[in-house]
Amino acid sequence: MSPGAGIRSSDGPPAPSSDVIARRYIVHGRVQGVGFRYFVAGEAHKLGIAGWVRNNINGTVEALAAGSSENLSRFHESLRRGPRAARVDRVEVFSAPAEGLKGTFRIEGSW
Repeated sequence: MSPGAGIRSSDGPPAPSSDVIARRYIVHGRVQGVGFRYFVAGEAHKLGIAGWVRNNINGTVEALAAGSSENLSRFHESLRRGPRAARVDRVEVFSAPAEGLKGTFRIEGSW
C-alpha cells in the first residue's frame, strides 16, 4: 500500500464522481423565518456539498444534496441541529439521483 492510500483530506480534491451520492432531506419544525436556508447553504459550502435548499408551502424546508457519504452524514447532523433560532422536530431522508448535481449549493425560491 502506498503512503497516504485510503486517506482522504477535506482540503484535497473533490471525491471522484463514483463516490458521489445524493440525498433529499425534508426538515420539520420551526424552520422558516429563522435563517434556516442560509444556515444550510453555509454548512453545505463548508462540506463541499452540491445541491439546493428551499422553503416548502407546508412549512418544511427541503434540501437536495450531493457529496461523499461522510460529508452527507455531517450535513445531516447540521440539519438536525439547525441555526440557533430554529427548532428541528425531525429530518426525513430519501435517496436521490446524483446526476446533474455538480458545482455549488444554492438557495432556491419557495415552493
